[in-house]
Amino acid sequence: MTRLVLVRHGETTWHAENRYAGVTDVPLTPRGFDQARQLADWARTAEIAAIWSSDLTRARLTAAPCAEAAGLPLQIDQRLRELNFGRAEGLTRAEMSQRFPEALQAFHADPVNDHLPGGEDPAAAAARFTACLNDIVSRHPDDRVLVIAHTTAIRLALCTLLGLPLPDYRRLFPSVRNCALNEVRVEDGEVALLAFNTPIEALEPQ
Repeated sequence: MTRLVLVRHGETTWHAENRYAGVTDVPLTPRGFDQARQLADWARTAEIAAIWSSDLTRARLTAAPCAEAAGLPLQIDQRLRELNFGRAEGLTRAEMSQRFPEALQAFHADPVNDHLPGGEDPAAAAARFTACLNDIVSRHPDDRVLVIAHTTAIRLALCTLLGLPLPDYRRLFPSVRNCALNEVRVEDGEVALLAFNTPIEALEPQ
């Protein structure tokens, strides 16, 4: 049995305006660094066997203190990165509604089949993200592993792992909080959701 703890990176400088970061390498805020330190305090005693991270800076800066606290190497994998949001990169929802209102309306109705213009296909993103998770499970069949990634990628992965309709990812998982814990158990090919958006202090050690 493998337990995967999926965590969104700490708060970034685009958080306050809710700008779509995607693959844009935006930095953490001071609060984001504080969240990373709190996550590291949890990781120190959580019996984590490995720590994996997206290659984007905001994820690596969140994961690095955890790796140091747990005394583990940090494994970086590009497959864990966020979706490329195409023309929506760096924009707020209000700015999108001005630049491509019809495309935004279609996205709200079906964010997978009518994803943001010029952006990555969410189905392809879900496939590459879960492929990485499957590799992690193969390497750690009896361990608890911390994975630092991104909000949309995590939501898509949860739908894929749990057998939920991919176009419903925004409705079923409306948000993933910065540095909250989302834990799944993988056993004999079956996946169970153990925690979602759980504050660090509320999740018991293994």
